[in-house]
Amino acid sequence: MCVPESIEIFPVVVLTRVFAARPSSVPEMRDFIRRCSGGVAWSESDNRELNKTIMEVLLAAAGPGGRVQVSCRTYPDRVEFDVLPSVTEFLHPSGRHPNELSSPSSEASDPVIGDEEPATFAEWITAVLRREGITREAAARQLGVSVKTVSRWAGGETEPRLRELRRVQDRFGHMPFR
Repeated sequence: MCVPESIEIFPVVVLTRVFAARPSSVPEMRDFIRRCSGGVAWSESDNRELNKTIMEVLLAAAGPGGRVQVSCRTYPDRVEFDVLPSVTEFLHPSGRHPNELSSPSSEASDPVIGDEEPATFAEWITAVLRREGITREAAARQLGVSVKTVSRWAGGETEPRLRELRRVQDRFGHMPFR
């Protein structure tokens, strides 16, 4: 005799957002994920794992027009996240996801600068150079870029391209954005 399997039906909310694959998107990605998690407190190891995953995906999405897709599935008893390189063919020529074209995003927010961790790449690289006791010139030599490039990063004028970001991370470690 065949026993029918039970089927459980429950609501699932899925939110997906596409971000530019650049360091300045990290705080926005984390904010999006935290909003999706409904204010649940994250442990330090959860934060480290989230940062590690975001940086791995950012580096994997290297290239012109690189995008990262963050999806959040909210179940009644848990929340699941995917952080993946995005399929850029589905983006509008402006580089924005079609869902972002109809109205300005209300999810983007200015990162809050805390006492412990920098909120931007510029703050982070400046603190790293100070901590390491090296000049912008020395950093430029070690990273294979010009002094002007490092100065622009530290001044917040530009950010490293992803291939440069790999060298920065290899030399100075993971960027612990909150």
